[in-house]
Amino acid sequence: MAWIEVIEPERAEGALRQEYDQGMQRAGKVYNIVKIQSLNPRVLHASIQIYTAIMHSPSELTRAEREMMATVVSWGNHCVY
Repeated sequence: MAWIEVIEPERAEGALRQEYDQGMQRAGKVYNIVKIQSLNPRVLHASIQIYTAIMHSPSELTRAEREMMATVVSWGNHCVY
């Protein structure tokens, strides 16, 4: 398993602190998938924007259908997310 340096929420500053605070507001915690991008807050921000656009923007697919597709892809990739 790979080991990747992350910045924990209690050490976050500036733009990363803002991303973590928004994550706390959205989900009540900062998930590892967010922390793993912590060394580059600009990329983290872009990643969250892409995720939000895919999962929450108007679409012919329902939110449940999008979540189901994400789950199936993660399962197929043996990913716990």
